[in-house]
Amino acid sequence: MAGQATCALEFLEEVPDLDCMLTPCSGGGLFAGVSTAAKSIKPSIRCYAVEPDTANDTQQSIIKGERVAIPPPPTIADGLRVQTPGALTFPITQANADDVLTVTDEEIIDTMRFMLLRMKLLIEPSGVAAAAAVFFKKLPDGMKRVGVVLSGGNIDSDVLARLLTEEGNT
Repeated sequence: MAGQATCALEFLEEVPDLDCMLTPCSGGGLFAGVSTAAKSIKPSIRCYAVEPDTANDTQQSIIKGERVAIPPPPTIADGLRVQTPGALTFPITQANADDVLTVTDEEIIDTMRFMLLRMKLLIEPSGVAAAAAVFFKKLPDGMKRVGVVLSGGNIDSDVLARLLTEEGNT
């Protein structure tokens, strides 16, 4: 968590007046680190964890107030396929998450395609989830300066080729 917190430090060093930060959320280590660092530097910042709608163990856990286990989730975002939030990270996520946002696989794919074709960035499905939440207007009103954590570029070349040749909304 501490190592992953450096992401927020770099963001806020470059853009100190961010309204919020969005982070892909799996077991919760990246979100816990980023949100802890961000809120310690700027207590007013809003922090959002983002996960696929079919793999929303963190969202369900936050709502219930305790760690929830879900069946193996079907999602293209294989790095976000965890079945329950981490034991060490969940209390931090509970304390720091202003909300847990969800995105569909289609939104993830469209965002991934946009990032690759328009921005020339290859980002794996799990790592582009937070950007998908922004692109598909999942944030509450009033969030103008937004920091988005993009992470990872691991994707099977056959899967990537298939995603690029399918019709999308880029």
